[in-house]
Parts: sequence; C-alpha cells; structure tokens
Amino acid sequence: MQAPVRTLTILGATGSIGLSTLDVVARHPGRYRVFALAAHRRGDALAALCLRHSPRYAVLGDAQAADAMRETLAARGCGTEVLCGEAALAQVAAHPDVDTVMAAIVGAAGLTPAVAAARAGKRILLANKEALVMAGEVFLRACRDGGATVLPIDSEHNAIFQCLPAGQHTGVAVPGVRRILLTASGGPFRRASAAEMARATPEQACAHPNWSMGRKISVDSATMMNKGLELIEASYLFGLPESRLDVLVHPQSIVHSMVEYEDGSMLAQLGNPDMRTPIAHALAHPERIDSGVAPLSLATIGRLEFEAPDLQRFPCLRLAHEALRAGGAAPCVLNAANEVAVAAFLERRLRFTDIAGVAEAALRAAGARPAGADVEAVLETDREARALARHALERCAA
Repeated sequence: MQAPVRTLTILGATGSIGLSTLDVVARHPGRYRVFALAAHRRGDALAALCLRHSPRYAVLGDAQAADAMRETLAARGCGTEVLCGEAALAQVAAHPDVDTVMAAIVGAAGLTPAVAAARAGKRILLANKEALVMAGEVFLRACRDGGATVLPIDSEHNAIFQCLPAGQHTGVAVPGVRRILLTASGGPFRRASAAEMARATPEQACAHPNWSMGRKISVDSATMMNKGLELIEASYLFGLPESRLDVLVHPQSIVHSMVEYEDGSMLAQLGNPDMRTPIAHALAHPERIDSGVAPLSLATIGRLEFEAPDLQRFPCLRLAHEALRAGGAAPCVLNAANEVAVAAFLERRLRFTDIAGVAEAALRAAGARPAGADVEAVLETDREARALARHALERCAA
C-alpha cells in the first residue's frame, strides 16, 4: 500500500537541519509536499528554496528582508505568499493543511511555533531542543492536550528513541531502563589545554571535527553546553531524572547514544555522522526510507573509543547537570544566559572560557524559582535571565 503524502512546514529551512530535510524530501518525490518554509532574515536563501520547492507560504522574521523577498519572487513568477513575524510562524506551524512540522529554529525563537504545532496536534519533528529545555512541562502539556506526536531529531535523542521499545509515550519512563548514555564527540577542544581554550577564536570553536552545524550550536558543542542541554531534553523526552542520565565522550561520532536495561543489556544506534539519518527516520516513522547517507563500514573505521567527560575543562556540562537537578526555571535560565554568552563570544566580546562563567553567574543570580506555567511566563523568565547574563558580561569586560 502506498504511503500517504505528508505535508510539511519546515521552520528553520535555511539552516543545516532544514536543508538536510529538503534533501531527504527531494529523494522521495510524491511522498512529501512542502507547504511552508521559514527562516529569520536570510531572504535570498529562502527565496532560492521557494523557487525550487514552490511552498504555499514563506515566513521571514525580518520585515525588510520579507519585502525584498516578495519583490524577488514576484519578478520570477513564483506564487509563494511571503509572511512575516512570530504570529506567521505559529500560523504555518498550526495550519490545518499541515500534518508534519520540522521544528528546527535555533534558540528561544523556536518555542512559540513549536508550542503552536503541539496544540494543533501535529507530528512534530523536534530539532529545537530549547522547546524542552526552556519549557519542558509547558510543551509536553501542549502535546498531550493537542494530541501531537513528537519524534526527536537530535542524533542522540533519535538514537535513544530507536533503542527503546515501540509504542513509547513522550515524557514517560520505559520500564526496565536503568539509564541512558548520551554520546559526545568532545568537539574541537577535546585535547586542548586550558591555555589553548582561553585563546580560542570563533573560527576554531566552529570547526567541528565530525558534524557540519550552524555557528551557535558549533560553539555549544565546543563548550559541551550542547550536550548539557541534550541531557535536559532527554530527561523530559524519556521521563528520567538526572541521576539516570550520563554523557560519554566518543570522538568518532559513530555510536549516537545508548540505552542500558536492568538485565544488563545495552542497545546502541550506530551510523555515519550525518543528520539526514535521524531526519529520514522521523519523516517516515515507523517505516524506513533512503536518506542518502553512505553505509557504515565498521571494518574501515576499525576502532571506537570512549572516555568520561572532563568537567573541569568543560564546566558547561557541570552547570547543565546542576540545572537539571535544581529543576524549576533553572534550565530556562541556563539556556538564555548561554545564548547571550555565545553571541558575545562570536562577536569577539567574550573569551571562550568565560562563556561558562557568564552562564553560572546568571544561574546564581536568578536563584531558585518555579518553572513558568505558560509560554508567556517562560518567555518572561528568558528575558530576565538574559538581563542577568548581560550584567555578568559587563563585569567580565570591566
């Protein structure tokens, strides 16, 4: 029997996840239809995608870029309607003609459309970890109330999903699971000294040895904050406390994560480091389709290495463990402060090794506070945390 055509909205279409999604979609003509594409301000790149995929809607966050894009598409005879702003993102995420939403907008900006998709009962391919880190309970409640299905796209969470029994429910622990191990490549500074890390440039931090990613997530990988945020995400996705979640450094990025069971069994998902694998898995679930990824040759690789993470040189991972144990608004504060600190580092206003210091200062200044009960409360916590982080930045610069 032929699979039904899935209609997609891709949030973050011009980023690495969005482009990889479109690559997989293009390999299966007739199976997927692109309904809407969204980006922040890369109007030229989004216009090129619209000319290729002919979505009904395109959404930009920047009004000036949206105006320019309308002119470009009109001159080329493209009928895609260009929308602008946060409300438009929520509109195309929750539109009744859409059944599947790739949520791949980086950072806090992806929260509102992800929740809109959840409330509308969509099949959500979740690449925006901030929806859970910032607002785990709010997002999961919206999924339950709306009847949404969540399929994780992060390679680690997708690997865990594949290693758990079929029929699992998001946010509910699977009986018999002892712990989950998230693998981490260690990033570009795995063997760097503290002095070398203190001198690190944005170019060095973004030169990931295995993965091709955007600048922000590349820096997060270099500090291992990305792995810390993934710990928090895993806790919400799979219903496990911090004490049953571990990180294991695996420089080859072949084993994408593991699940250890009470009987001593350990299941792992392996594959070449290419995001098209988890994207194809989620797009077709429960079926399997061609992703375009080369087959894995373990004989060629020859060796798989594992080691414990160094929390002294990578304090961001320690902070994530602490925030997850503290609960409440701590994960939201950590995420917001990290976004401010990473942006300052990329603008060369902050040393690489001070990113963790800014995040820790914001966490300490925020103190214990409850998690936001709705999106508006979460976003208010996010704003307050950013203000605390900017204050910490000023002290670093003084």
